[in-house]
Amino acid sequence: MFEEEIRFIRSLYGQGRVPLHEPSFFGNERKYLDECVDSTYVSSVGPFVDRFEHDVAAYTGAARAVVCVNGTSALHMALLLSGVERGDEVVTQPLTFVATCNAISYTGAVPVFVDVDADTLGLSPVKLRTWLESNADLSGGECRNRTTGRRIKACVPMHTFGHPAKVDEIASVCREFGLALVEDAAEAMGSLFHGRHAGTFAGVGALSFNGNKTITTGGGGMLLFQDADLGAYAKHVTTQARVPRGWAFVHDQVGYNYRMPNINAALGCAQLECLDAILADKRETAEAYKAFFAGRRGFSFVHEPDGARSNYWLNAVLLESREMRDAFLGETNGCGVSTRPAWELMNRLPMFGECQRGDIANALDIEARLVNLPSGVRRKEMSCVS
Repeated sequence: MFEEEIRFIRSLYGQGRVPLHEPSFFGNERKYLDECVDSTYVSSVGPFVDRFEHDVAAYTGAARAVVCVNGTSALHMALLLSGVERGDEVVTQPLTFVATCNAISYTGAVPVFVDVDADTLGLSPVKLRTWLESNADLSGGECRNRTTGRRIKACVPMHTFGHPAKVDEIASVCREFGLALVEDAAEAMGSLFHGRHAGTFAGVGALSFNGNKTITTGGGGMLLFQDADLGAYAKHVTTQARVPRGWAFVHDQVGYNYRMPNINAALGCAQLECLDAILADKRETAEAYKAFFAGRRGFSFVHEPDGARSNYWLNAVLLESREMRDAFLGETNGCGVSTRPAWELMNRLPMFGECQRGDIANALDIEARLVNLPSGVRRKEMSCVS
């Protein structure tokens, strides 16, 4: 039934097993790893940690960047630094990876689900405003849920598959209702919105460098700040809040063991040197998919939103029905071509099933019809070694 689609994907990636997305190592990875091992600084202190933070801040335009052990810990810390406390509510989208809601839960807060936009797959500013106007009151400088009485403290849009949400409009709504904005940019390294890097529109943004991301540190994440002082405080808290005092072990508050090891940062420094070449390769793949699926009955390619330059972390198509989606998933995976559906919506998971939600018609429709396509780097060599 889908022979032509499978043949096309194989024309891009070859005749063997086609993974959904695997890491690519073309540059100084082995060199930097050897340097790290030879130095014996393989844990959470070392020159590659400092360099990676500096280089990511420079690349993204953030005032300060702070490494974490993974994207989930970065998002957890971003929420804590934004003042989210136990018993609060945090507005987010139902179409997201579970880490978004897990991080909210780590703070003791409760997620509230607002719909996504069909063109971005990310949180809808219009739906956000509609939900807040219908369900929230501003009183004493705080936003409170009329039904639950809880404080609504923050909003977490996620840049789905690397496509930026309308974060400028979301930020405007958050300012109006007194909500802290935290960007889940875990999938958006290299994505721009109106020329500005994803994750830098909020007070705090979170990146991920998991093994399947556009660039990887094996496991790792990063906090992005527009306030350098807040970034310095974050580095202190994520390093067990240890106060530098010679050989003494002095800690001035409850801290977190969230620091990325130097050996992971070494990998990240090499990967970052190749990022522009990786993004160019992935854009070529996205353009090839877009041309192939243009006008193809039953398929609609998910392209970057207006005003955005997406990293195309994972390419996606929308099929005309859930039944067609399931058939496509079965046939492609059965032939060794890795495809996958969207995540199960968060409100359908047992731990979040009782959470309040608005009208989520777009999320329901997208979840029923979306399929991610193989999206890894196709080039075998790149010129990215400095």
